[in-house]
Amino acid sequence: MDKIGIICEYNPFHNGHLYHINKIKELFPDSTIVLVMGGNFTQRADASIINKWDKTKIALDNNIDLVVELPFEFTCESADTFAYGAINILDNLKVDYLVFGSETGDVNFLSDIAKIQLSKEYNNTVKKLVNSGINYATCLSKALEHFGYKNIKNPNDILAISYIRELKKINSNIIPIAIKRTTDYNSKVLTGNITSASSIRENIRNTDIRKYVPKNVYPYLENKLYFIEDYFDKLKYKILSEIDNLNIYFGVEEGIDNKIKKVIYDSNSYEELILNIKSKRYTYNKIKRILLYILVGFTKEEAKKRKNVNYIRILGFNKKGREYLNKIKKQTNIPIYTNFNKNMQLELKITSIYDIDLVKKEISNLIIKD
Repeated sequence: MDKIGIICEYNPFHNGHLYHINKIKELFPDSTIVLVMGGNFTQRADASIINKWDKTKIALDNNIDLVVELPFEFTCESADTFAYGAINILDNLKVDYLVFGSETGDVNFLSDIAKIQLSKEYNNTVKKLVNSGINYATCLSKALEHFGYKNIKNPNDILAISYIRELKKINSNIIPIAIKRTTDYNSKVLTGNITSASSIRENIRNTDIRKYVPKNVYPYLENKLYFIEDYFDKLKYKILSEIDNLNIYFGVEEGIDNKIKKVIYDSNSYEELILNIKSKRYTYNKIKRILLYILVGFTKEEAKKRKNVNYIRILGFNKKGREYLNKIKKQTNIPIYTNFNKNMQLELKITSIYDIDLVKKEISNLIIKD
């Protein structure tokens, strides 16, 4: 039986995600699907609009067999770190294939770029560009142009390249497979029957979005939803109460703490604060992540301790997922937890910020679907 890996945030789960799963079922009819999923906050430093326990239920209701949490320290980071965490978890879980969405849909093209990015010449080019004062993301793109490739701007292609590069770095046996995306990942306009998660989040408060999600997902969108903007008061209080100690938090480098101090009093929303800090050196997304680290109290000291994947946390499974888990438990190099463990104290802290009412679930919950 083939074991298929998916890496996703399901923020929220929509028709495109169902299309992805159905394509996997077509390619591998008799397979076990393992999902590595971001939790209550996302790679772009947003709050997941549906909490991770409900996302787990949704995944199991839509033919995912085993749901594993991508820890916060890998979830809310750059594509490289996000990929490192997810790929290492899937490699430890002994999956055979990684199936991902991609704007190009060309796994050979993506593999060629990943190979270039692992070369010494490419990395030396990036270092030279960084030293010239250009922000890191732009340096990566410019370095690729040096090798004759146009700027890779599409977010799913960027993530796909990171996945493949990580597979190569650890010499994994996992085979990557690309499924061509049918929508613009970043578009905020609702289109057709399959639209982006961004467009659903953008319009969900004032538009009927039922046609864009499976029927079994919509009830969850009628419950409590979470948006990063709603945490601004908590963030502002945190910054003001620790105004002289912001440099303890991960990502807060020399200078940006002073900029935050300077603008916090006159900033009246999450968006306004980000724009008041933004500069050539600090991109919008980088600032969002820094602010999230401050909000949840993720320190540089904690980040040092959590550079590697030290455990695998199971959020839920069905009968097939449980059988698979029992088979591979002894084959993994790191512990697998189905119950809350002391290693998850950071997740507990983050849940308390996300929604204090979910803390009990964080400690005791496991979703089982038979």
